[in-house]
Amino acid sequence: MQRYIKIHNDSALFLDRDGVINIRSEGGYVLQPADFEFIDGSCQAIVTLSRIFCHTFIVTNQSCIGKRLMSETRRPDIHNPLQPSVADAGGCIGAIYHSPYLPESNHFMRKPNIGMALRARRDYPDINLKHSIMVGDSLTDMLFAKRAGMIAVLVGSCSGIANQHPQLVDFYFRNLAEFAELAPFL
Repeated sequence: MQRYIKIHNDSALFLDRDGVINIRSEGGYVLQPADFEFIDGSCQAIVTLSRIFCHTFIVTNQSCIGKRLMSETRRPDIHNPLQPSVADAGGCIGAIYHSPYLPESNHFMRKPNIGMALRARRDYPDINLKHSIMVGDSLTDMLFAKRAGMIAVLVGSCSGIANQHPQLVDFYFRNLAEFAELAPFL
């Protein structure tokens, strides 16, 4: 595991959504706004982190769209409240990128492939992926980070990933709030 993080002027923060920002739905998918519930401290953590990084992005696989459990036209109902909630608390989410594709498609826009990272870099040319950080709670997130050249931060109850794949995890924290508390000092 890495011992320190150096934040540069061109460092961006990439955040997975489910299990990092919001509580995972019991059914496995957040299909309506009422299913979205911030993990304790995650909204304030985004506020804190968005003051440190040049941009903050959410990158999320949403195979529920590919499975036709939710339509693409209903997705904004879930995502649109996120940015104002963080803004009202004093932070900023620059963009939310999502992949509606099924895992078996191996689509370039679906994590662990790096399409969403490259799209963010295209949309925000002032970022440097090599100076950026991905925070996620799954092996897919850690692979995405490494393939894009980012620092990989694992959060949540999946510490087994860090033990089984130490080469993929640079830092491990219990949750996003703990990472936000310590990030300025890493």
